[in-house]
Amino acid sequence: MFFQIKEIVLWPRGADKPPRRVKFQLGKVNVISGASRTGKSAVIPIIDYCLGSGSCSIPVNTIRKNCEWFGVVIATSQGEKLLARREPGAQRSTEDMFIMEATSIAELPLSVTKNTSADAIRRLLDELAGLTNLDFSGGDESATGFGGRPSFRDLAAFTFQPQNVVANPDVLFFKTNTYEHREKLRKIFPYVLGAVTPSLMAMQFELRRTQQELRRKERELKQAREVSAQWLADLKAKFSEAQELGLTTRTDVEPSRDQMIELLSEIVSRTDLTLAVTTNTITDAMQELGSLEGEERTVSRELTVLRHRLEEMNRMRRGADAYQGALIVQRDRLQLSKWISSHAGHGSDCPVCGSHTESSQRKLTHLAERLKEVEVEVGVDTEVPAAFERELQRVTTEVDVTSERLKSVQIRRRALSSRSDEARSRQYSAKKAERFVGNLEAALDLHRRLGSDAELVEEVSRLTELELDLRAKLRGQDIDARKRRALQNVNTNAARLLPLLDAERPEDPVSLEVDDLTVKVIGLDRADYLSEIGSGSNWLSYHLAVLLGLHQFFLSQTKSPIPAFLVLDQPSQVYFPTKVVDRDGDQVDDDPQLTRDEDVEAVRKAFQVLGQVVNAAQGKLQVLVLDHASKEVWGDVEGVVGVEDWRGGTKLVPMEWMQ
Repeated sequence: MFFQIKEIVLWPRGADKPPRRVKFQLGKVNVISGASRTGKSAVIPIIDYCLGSGSCSIPVNTIRKNCEWFGVVIATSQGEKLLARREPGAQRSTEDMFIMEATSIAELPLSVTKNTSADAIRRLLDELAGLTNLDFSGGDESATGFGGRPSFRDLAAFTFQPQNVVANPDVLFFKTNTYEHREKLRKIFPYVLGAVTPSLMAMQFELRRTQQELRRKERELKQAREVSAQWLADLKAKFSEAQELGLTTRTDVEPSRDQMIELLSEIVSRTDLTLAVTTNTITDAMQELGSLEGEERTVSRELTVLRHRLEEMNRMRRGADAYQGALIVQRDRLQLSKWISSHAGHGSDCPVCGSHTESSQRKLTHLAERLKEVEVEVGVDTEVPAAFERELQRVTTEVDVTSERLKSVQIRRRALSSRSDEARSRQYSAKKAERFVGNLEAALDLHRRLGSDAELVEEVSRLTELELDLRAKLRGQDIDARKRRALQNVNTNAARLLPLLDAERPEDPVSLEVDDLTVKVIGLDRADYLSEIGSGSNWLSYHLAVLLGLHQFFLSQTKSPIPAFLVLDQPSQVYFPTKVVDRDGDQVDDDPQLTRDEDVEAVRKAFQVLGQVVNAAQGKLQVLVLDHASKEVWGDVEGVVGVEDWRGGTKLVPMEWMQ
């Protein structure tokens, strides 16, 4: 993809100062040379931040303190675009961005304000790169975030080599020192190599969807077959019940499932069903039985009243007898007066002392008279009136008669109920048949839908054929073989460049290991990973060879999403003398110089290789180098141009901004 950096722009905090512009040439090796602490290492974070990174890595203090907006002008096949982003302040980042588009941007605004967001810029960059909207999980919602669709942000691994990566034995690509970026880069590598194309991803997505649908249909078919025996048993039970109700004739041979459904369907569709019993056949019996039950209740109530009256009269008679007994006891107790009177006539009035007194005789006579009155009362009042006896006899007779009436009604009701059992049974059968016919239609519909799995079998067969077809097409594409061929091209490109660099084993084949995201050097006796090979010059050489080899491969593809630029920060650091610091930790020498001729030659080789690759690309590749090495080292190398020299007070942020 044609995507190169035309310039970097910084807007100061104050509208009275023009923006700082650092311009680059397209299709060249652009070098910014300078001393330490001049802002060279901020170039990569500024470009990355303006291209929509999730966080701001631009150094604080001098740069972020004096700059309000950061911008980058990019040249694309659709024209030039200015992408600017606000300095986040105390935040990790900000979504505030500004965009300006034109065929060619010459004049820049003195100040910018937000007119878009970082998320919108990321979508724009995805569209510029022509990235697919499909993800790597094949539509699997349970897949991890690493299986998501590729984004322009993932491609930064191939465009930036900051100071801590450019000669790192353990990390080959930008930000792959973190697990998240490393796993995502592994996932998208076949895609950026062209081994997995959008059409293949669509085919993989369709295969995954087909497999999911096939598994679901197979489960449904399995369940259908597991319950088919239950469906058949239920159907047989309904057919047998229809035969018992006389709704269909019995057959000597057991009919098939389809035949049973057909016969039962005829029962439902018939309008001339004649059931043997109807409600009219037992209406008279039911009416007579109801009349008898009403009569039984009436007689039972009459009998209850009579029995209650008889019980009350018997209780009254028993009370009278008890009262008479009590009077007799009282009379017997008063017989003492007669005994005293009988002894008073022997010549002495007092039966105790024999003395003669008038008062005692008089009182004894009075007591005897009262006793006679009591005896007379007892003899008269204890007799029960004749009317009571007559009423008691009448009630007793009515109780007997009513009891006989109740027994008669009960006998008639039981007899009638026994005679109507058959009618009641026949009526129940009629109602049962009606309910059966009513429910049979819904049951038959269920059996028609669930009892036959022909459509489900056909669907499973179709999905199986589709899955096999998609697998065959994917095997025909042979993604693994395509990836191997692409990596072989990258390895071949790197192998051509290694002899031109300062490597100890330039003739040994080199292999880019996608799974490990590192380089393996294959010797005669063994293969060594980059981390197993010593010397910073080797690490730098393999980094340059592999990254340039990748870009050569990307340019050879018809449509590659990788931006055609590469930024290298301090590639010559392995050749400069060790920095000397004072007790406060401050660096004494801000502008170290190459002192040995062999080191100068090694650095020059690196620039020559860069110039050679860029010239061969014929303007389609751009390289930005931020380095201590002065123009004396690379000034006459073809394809290499000096952009700015940040020494003698010249820095990324102008001195007047800080003043």
